[in-house]
Amino acid sequence: MEKVREPYSIFKSLIALVLVVLCCIAAQWQYHRGVDRHARNAIIEKHIALAPVALDSVKDSPLAAEWKTVTTQGVFDPTKQILLKNRYSEGFYGFEVLTLFTTPNNEKFWVDRGWVKAGAAATIAPTLTPPPTNEVSITGRLRLDSSLPRGSFFALPADGSGLISKLDAQSQLDTEDYYIDLLSGSESSLTPAVPAQLPELSDGPHMAYALQWLFFGGLVIYGRILIRRTR
Repeated sequence: MEKVREPYSIFKSLIALVLVVLCCIAAQWQYHRGVDRHARNAIIEKHIALAPVALDSVKDSPLAAEWKTVTTQGVFDPTKQILLKNRYSEGFYGFEVLTLFTTPNNEKFWVDRGWVKAGAAATIAPTLTPPPTNEVSITGRLRLDSSLPRGSFFALPADGSGLISKLDAQSQLDTEDYYIDLLSGSESSLTPAVPAQLPELSDGPHMAYALQWLFFGGLVIYGRILIRRTR
């Protein structure tokens, strides 16, 4: 019996090859995302477990010291406060409160004093507890501009630019590139009722997605072989 030639055989094989390559690229992308996230989580877990250090000892390399607990002294400026909206805690809508802090060396940076519940409505600013106006000592986690919780400022729309630059632009200031998540201070009123939360320290589904894309690539190969056999 004469074999029936499969129409467009080469074209179908090329399409299958392209799909397999795309599946492999997607699998590799998800794999590297998983590796990067695992490494990031490992750094965070390592740094938050370390004993507190003086801010002056790590401020020159904030990237390497991010998430470490630091201590410093200075003064809060209650006239320079900005609310970061779209924050939630236990199902309630609220704001992160960022207050300007100045050290004795005149270094200025923002301090996240934690979450506060919104006013009578989600768009109404809460009543804020003012920080002490005298010099205080604070303890908190060193954070970078790029890791500020995403969201927009109260009465200031988000456009994707750096959040510290937004804070500075709105307040007409020039501050350090890092900020601090406040944990406690020399006065009990400084301890936030709801401190800034750590990110979720899970590796996510990236490795499972990588295997899924490889499985899809295998299905494409199997389907192409099956089509040829049925001809």
